[in-house]
Amino acid sequence: MGKIVSDDLADQLVSTCRTAVGDELRSVTYFDEDEEEQLYLRGDLEADADLVGFADNERLGFRSQTLYEETELGPYRFTMRAFDHGYLTRVIVGDRGAFVTTDAMEMDRFKEVASAMRSVLAEE
Repeated sequence: MGKIVSDDLADQLVSTCRTAVGDELRSVTYFDEDEEEQLYLRGDLEADADLVGFADNERLGFRSQTLYEETELGPYRFTMRAFDHGYLTRVIVGDRGAFVTTDAMEMDRFKEVASAMRSVLAEE
């Protein structure tokens, strides 16, 4: 797996997520249709997650955002997945996306991190 994201974008995404989530942030991963790159992994975690598997699952969102485009629900904003020991939040803008994993936290903070991620991805 090579470098698919610029250092500037990687730094912006990680910084934005760290600011929005704080110490509950576990990881930040950037992906496009073909590749993924983990940008951040909290020091107390093992680097043994199936990153490719997670990214492949989150790529399904490229199709989902198109399906939801013209619904009465309004524009797609973000996707959350809940697990026993934390959460995964995914944001897709156009042909790129990012997902973060976090410890448990208040629901409003997920909206904050998703909004912040969307802003950074839309700028690039």
